[in-house]
Amino acid sequence: MRWQQLFADLEARFEAEQDAADRAETASRVRHEVGALRWADRVAGALGAPVVLQCRGAGPVAGTLGDVGSDWLLLVDDQGRENLVASAAVRAIGGLGRRTAPAEEVGPVRGRLDLRRALRGLARDRAAVQIVLDDGTSLVGTIDRVGADYVELAEHAADLHRRAEAVQGVRTVVLDAVVVVRSVLPGPG
Repeated sequence: MRWQQLFADLEARFEAEQDAADRAETASRVRHEVGALRWADRVAGALGAPVVLQCRGAGPVAGTLGDVGSDWLLLVDDQGRENLVASAAVRAIGGLGRRTAPAEEVGPVRGRLDLRRALRGLARDRAAVQIVLDDGTSLVGTIDRVGADYVELAEHAADLHRRAEAVQGVRTVVLDAVVVVRSVLPGPG
């Protein structure tokens, strides 16, 4: 009987040591995997969830995360406005919880869908937008053109269509200064 008890005791110790080694290896592997994640991977895990982005110059931008691009995020706020946020302007993110998207290879089409291309789509749609710059300045109008490192905005009242008589001026904005491009909801009328 003592031999059986001795063997059982040795087996229990071995299993405990093995479990401890497995837990240490798993913890080490998790730390390594987390250390390789970029914040964009963390954010991508929150698609469809409410988040709050703290942005340079614009303050908090809250909404449901709709999409993540190579250098932008799309949030839909509680008023239904779409907010295209430049990734470079994001300083902190709230609401991610423990969700993380697996890091994935960006395909050739998705990799080219950067902020400039998204802004070109808005220019093509001729919709009125509000652009918030990194110094907090807010501009309203219609995007006329998007260059390599700038965007031209025909400034006009948000409730007017872009017509020659409504345009108060055209402003060239350096793309690096753009923090948020927000859709403008039509006013009552």
